[in-house]
Amino acid sequence: MGVATAAGGRPVLSPISGGIVAHVADSAPDAVETAIAAATAAFRDWRRVPAPRRGEFVRLIGEELRAAKPALGRLVTLEVGKVPSEGEGEVQEMIDICDFAVGLSRQLQGLAIPSERPDHRMMEQWHPAGVVAVITAFNFPVAVFSWNAALALVCGDPVIWKPSEKAPLTALAVHALVARAAARFGGVPDGLVQVVTGGAEVGGILVDDPRIAVVSATGSTRMGRVVGERVARRFGRSILELGGNNASIVTPSADLDLAVRAIAFGAMGTAGQRCTTLRRLFVHESVRDALVPRLARVYGAVTVGSPLDDGVLVGPLIDAAAGEAMALALSAARDLGATVAGGEAVTVPGFPDACYRRPALVEMPEQAGPMLQETFAPILYVLPYRDLDQAIALQNGVPQGLSSSIFTTDLREAEAFLSAAGSDCGIANVNMGTSGAEIGGAFGGEKETGGGRESGSDAWKGYMRRMTSAINYGRDLPLAQGVRFDIV
Repeated sequence: MGVATAAGGRPVLSPISGGIVAHVADSAPDAVETAIAAATAAFRDWRRVPAPRRGEFVRLIGEELRAAKPALGRLVTLEVGKVPSEGEGEVQEMIDICDFAVGLSRQLQGLAIPSERPDHRMMEQWHPAGVVAVITAFNFPVAVFSWNAALALVCGDPVIWKPSEKAPLTALAVHALVARAAARFGGVPDGLVQVVTGGAEVGGILVDDPRIAVVSATGSTRMGRVVGERVARRFGRSILELGGNNASIVTPSADLDLAVRAIAFGAMGTAGQRCTTLRRLFVHESVRDALVPRLARVYGAVTVGSPLDDGVLVGPLIDAAAGEAMALALSAARDLGATVAGGEAVTVPGFPDACYRRPALVEMPEQAGPMLQETFAPILYVLPYRDLDQAIALQNGVPQGLSSSIFTTDLREAEAFLSAAGSDCGIANVNMGTSGAEIGGAFGGEKETGGGRESGSDAWKGYMRRMTSAINYGRDLPLAQGVRFDIV
């Protein structure tokens, strides 16, 4: 266990106030090197620990998270500006994935495969892959780490975590909780779970080091292109969770009461700073006049302000740069003839340096310009459509492919949306929004979203290596495919 740091400190800002709340030192290159060496040594011991025993360590981490949930959730709120229910909800995700991983520790199963050769048996086994580097973004400062770490640990892998330089405090707090669990467990190898802090230069050391077997990186598509190429250059393995430009389709048969609630949460929750945030809405022209004005009223009435205040649903953007990106996107939409409601700056008393923006509802004349891009802010673009095939084509007509949904009570429409000819995203929901993924399902997307999968289902295979073995228990040596090789 360890935190690799150096002298000095990078300021950590709270988006709630825009002010400095702490200084955290960047890890020096030699400290990162030491961390990688320690993790490499820890791997040699941890991979020999039986998987159910490794699961017991993760169970203890889950216990520590349960005890610290209110405090850690509060820290998430302070560091990245989430409303309290979302801050605690993120910690609950960590607890849930620990529970999942504990059960998984007894189910890392391979296969018995029939052999074409007599007196032979074939099998597949899964072995630990090696050191896993986890590079996380600010918007889910702790949950995404746990999706990776809980699985990696039960699979037999050490973990080095490089949190966003915008959210290191929550990472250090989680590391302290993991250290408590390690003390209770006893016998955890030094270097099994470590944190390194800093910016892209620190992440680059992890990305380029051949001792890192798996790099799991969450962030922008631009970042993913760099990470994926550099890891592939050394024949390493990467799990990439990148941009999302998510869409929902509202059909004529949709339950509009349900749709309004789901759309509002999906588009405005976390101030539009989720990778699964709803950013594009395609509404059938027959229900456009019934739905869009209702959404406009919700957008005008939603409470924007400090997440520390009761009743606030939309907190701050992470920093001024995010506010500038939102303003540029709205300006580009207006230039295309869009009608924009909302999007203006909101003044929160006592916090002149923070960046609060009212969510924006943007009616577009066509899918173009900023609608094709991911802007990490609460902007919802709305466009009418005439038939489902057109709506699905519009939804799929962007480079990203993370999450999608449809609101319909027509079985045919729902099944068409979920079919091979429907949504091209890694996540496709019916009668719910694009956000709110559960840990039981593998999380990730296609196209420029990176193709990675984390969390549930069989995502654990990304942290292991596959071995195929054939065992000859006979006295002859029959060859596969009928090949003969007779020697005297």
